[in-house]
Amino acid sequence: MTILVLLGRVLFSILFIMSGISHITQRASMVPYAKSSGAPAPEITVPLTGVMLLLGGLSVLLGVYPQIGAWLLVLFLLPTSFMMHRFWGLQDPMMAANQKAHFTKNIALAGAALLIAYFGTGPLSLAP
Repeated sequence: MTILVLLGRVLFSILFIMSGISHITQRASMVPYAKSSGAPAPEITVPLTGVMLLLGGLSVLLGVYPQIGAWLLVLFLLPTSFMMHRFWGLQDPMMAANQKAHFTKNIALAGAALLIAYFGTGPLSLAP
């Protein structure tokens, strides 16, 4: 069972680590998208959220300050869900379905991050 916990952490955190790297390295293409979605100060928030995602993902993966890392992920996921993935009111059914999928995925991931914030990352963590 110990390996399952580690595998779960790897599978959970890899999404955030990869996304954080993308926010930082592909900032030039992400800023206009964030701006078009109404994100505040996207020139600042895109790289800032990239750092949040990267630190949160690494924290959960390694089990180092996992509660803080999980809260970083929650603080990214919840506002982003409501700001960037507003599926309600979209006229195009395909676009609405796509945004709804992203919205519900983010809400589910926020729920998992809240569980990590409460229970921690379990065995095979680098921190005691």
